[in-house]
Amino acid sequence: MRSLGARLALLLLTAIVLVVISSSFVASLVMRGPRPDMMVERMARQLSILATFAEKDRATAASAGLVITPKPVEGQRDEELSRFLMEALLRITGMREATITRQSTGEMIASLKLSDGNWLVLPMPQHGPPPGGWKILMGWLGLIIIGSVLVSIFAASKIMKPLRLLEEAVAAVNPDGTLPHIPETGPGEVRATAQALNGLSARVKAATESRMRLVAAAGHDLRTPMTRMRLRAEFIRDDEERRKWFADLEELDRIADSAIGLVREEISRDSLEQVRLDRIVGAIVAELRAIDMNIDSGEMEQTTICAGPLAVTRALRNLLINAATHGQSATVTVTHLGNRAVVRIIDTGPGIPEDRLNQVFEPFFRIDIARQRSFPGAGLGMAIAREIVTRFEGEITVRNRKPRGLEQVVSFKSADAKAAS
Repeated sequence: MRSLGARLALLLLTAIVLVVISSSFVASLVMRGPRPDMMVERMARQLSILATFAEKDRATAASAGLVITPKPVEGQRDEELSRFLMEALLRITGMREATITRQSTGEMIASLKLSDGNWLVLPMPQHGPPPGGWKILMGWLGLIIIGSVLVSIFAASKIMKPLRLLEEAVAAVNPDGTLPHIPETGPGEVRATAQALNGLSARVKAATESRMRLVAAAGHDLRTPMTRMRLRAEFIRDDEERRKWFADLEELDRIADSAIGLVREEISRDSLEQVRLDRIVGAIVAELRAIDMNIDSGEMEQTTICAGPLAVTRALRNLLINAATHGQSATVTVTHLGNRAVVRIIDTGPGIPEDRLNQVFEPFFRIDIARQRSFPGAGLGMAIAREIVTRFEGEITVRNRKPRGLEQVVSFKSADAKAAS
């Protein structure tokens, strides 16, 4: 019962049932029959009159339908009602013997002894609940409970609609952090929720676009002063000093290219194609080995995914270069795991401190060990890779291995599984 909707429905159901039971109990107290002494008092007067009539003219009494028997009706004697009846007869006509018996059918019958020793028998009126009253009551309560359940579920679903709208909106968040437009229709609360979400999505989109424009403009504007600095560096006479200037300028150039590449990946909308993931990884491994990077390929199962081939190639190349550069040596495999195509990259490097693993995909992130050595790149390769993988509904995780090394796992939904869904 962890669902808020289920709890709300149960609360409404409990409230309705308690109110109905309480009102039914109060109604039963207000509308219950007369007290036994009041009912027996009237019965005693009727018996007294009928007994006097039967004692005077037996034939007329019999023809009128009065039942006269030589002994009282058999059955379970009701001691309390019998006592009330005899006390009432004593007050009305003097001492008379009488008894009230309860039959197996629930009917009450009064027997009054006449002066000749016979008994006048008369059924008593029923002022209590009808036969099978408990069954009727249980059916009534069951009907109330069923109706209350339906009403409670309906009411809870209406009340929970804004929360479900929030849940659906969060599930539909695009990779760039924006939401699809939500129709602003329905009750006032639902419209207000939809308007708030649409406004939030618009502000997030504006902030994201502003950030991308800023990064792209900064990367682009760096080109002009860097070109001027490169021209001036040509006139430096000291060869060592000139080499350092060119090295710094090349690093700045890589940073600008990486920043522009990250923005390009965030706004890219490549068309989806069916691509062989094993072929892409094999081609990247061959390309990196050709430039003397220490990387090997392991198991290569045939796998097909739906993605943009150029973007996926760029993402996997970044990950493999990162493993071969910072991890000393790396091995990559492509396998199936259920309905997922999995690329696993394992290196033999020192790994990443556990408290910094969650920062590995942040732009310009480098651990201290990497900062102490001269590695190419601007620290945006992992960020670009995650942007691409997420865009194609993939997942990427990084974890340390024991005793050393880092494992990068990239998984995509296979083309066959995506087509089936």
